[in-house]
Order: sequence, then structure tokens, then C-alpha cells
Amino acid sequence: MPRAIADLAAVVRFYSRLPVPKLGRDDDPSAMPDLRRAGVLVPVAGALIAIPSSLAMLVLAQSHLPQLAVAVAGLAVMALVTGAFHEDGLGDIADGFGGGQTKERKLEIMKDSRVGAFAAVAIALALIARASLLAGALEASPLGTALAFLGASAASRAFPLWIWRLLPPARSDGLAASIPVAGFGPTTGASLLAVLITLATMPHFGTGSVLLALLAAALATALVGYLAKRNIGGHTGDVLGGAQQIAEIGFFAGLLL
Repeated sequence: MPRAIADLAAVVRFYSRLPVPKLGRDDDPSAMPDLRRAGVLVPVAGALIAIPSSLAMLVLAQSHLPQLAVAVAGLAVMALVTGAFHEDGLGDIADGFGGGQTKERKLEIMKDSRVGAFAAVAIALALIARASLLAGALEASPLGTALAFLGASAASRAFPLWIWRLLPPARSDGLAASIPVAGFGPTTGASLLAVLITLATMPHFGTGSVLLALLAAALATALVGYLAKRNIGGHTGDVLGGAQQIAEIGFFAGLLL
């Protein structure tokens, strides 16, 4: 089995709950991906795990449902595919950054599985923003939006790799600290591949709009990285998950500007 296929399978398993079967005798479905080698494949995995959501939106857009309902359904499918992995991260950093006074207390709150007021509000606002922006894009072009969602999913997972690369782990026992970090080469390659995937999946939108969407996603990612550095001195898995959510919001906001 080609090493790249095994690496892609590992990344898809990491970012989703899709039932990727064991691909060979040496393939361990429970193993974490080695991003030093597989990091460049993150945008490919991002696009793949968005396919069920894109198909759901494309099919439902042909009905008489309001576009907002179609967008909500698409996001619901995505949450099922990912296990609300990224939404959970956004909620945890909202609780930690909003409720803690010291780095240690913020990290303690982020590790707590209970949902606080900051988390509930952040997740709700993010879902409202994502659904509203998707609905606006669906109004313009259902097919174009379904394809654009693939690009958004690729970019919003590739760009946070820079947070992983540039910031130290905020805690030594976290998930993000336990996975080998992609080097500058794979991280840069992932971003470039995300740009190519986005350009390829968005022929229904002008080049200027696509580039603005990518720029907005990159700036949103940088903002989360800045807040993480300021609040806890580095990254955690929650920070990376939250960055994906904010980057996706930035992507569609930039697209519709």
C-alpha cells in the first residue's frame, strides 16, 4: 500500500468519524497521524470529509426548503461526520479564555468537560454565523456553494497548522503536544495545496472573491493564534479546533464581501 494513502487515511480518521477501514497489515486505525510526513495531506482530508455535507446541501437546495434550513442541515451533517470535534475546541477556548484569570486556570477550565456560559454562547454564535453565511452563498449558487464548502473545509484545516508549527504546546500532556508537528515544508505545502483545492472547487465565484475568502480565513486563523499566545502562551488541540471554526467563518464572510 502506498505510504501516501496510509497517511491520508490516518489524517481522515483523525479529523473525522468516517469509517475508514484498515488498509493493510501494517495499518493501525487507532494510530495518530505523523504530521511530519502527512501534514501536507490535511487539506485533502478536509475536502474529503466535507463531501457528505456538500452533497446534503446540494440535494436539499433542490427542494422548497429555505436556504437557511439547507445550510443548517449541511452543518448538522458536518457535525456528525466530525463528532463536533472543532465545535468542542471552540467552546473550550471560549470558556478558558473568558473565564480564567491566569494561564494555569485557563488551561484547567479548557480541560474541564463541562460546558460553561462562554462556551455555549460561542458555539451558538459560531453556528448562527456559519449557517447565515452559507445560506447567503446558497442563495447565489447552490452548486457553487456546495463546491466552495470543500475548499473552505480544506483551507480551514490547513491554515491552523501554522499555529501548531509556530507556537509551543501550552501543556505537555495534551493531544496536540503528543502528535509530531509538521515542519515548515509540509505546513507550507498544506497551505499551498489548500489554495489550489479552493481555486479548483470554486469556478462559480470570481478569482477576487476566492482570494478574499482565503485571506479572511488566514487572518481569522492568525487572530486565534494571537489570542492563544496571549492567553495561554501556546497551542492546544482546543485552540486548533477553535481556529478551524473561526477560519471557516472568515472564509465565507470574505467570499460574500
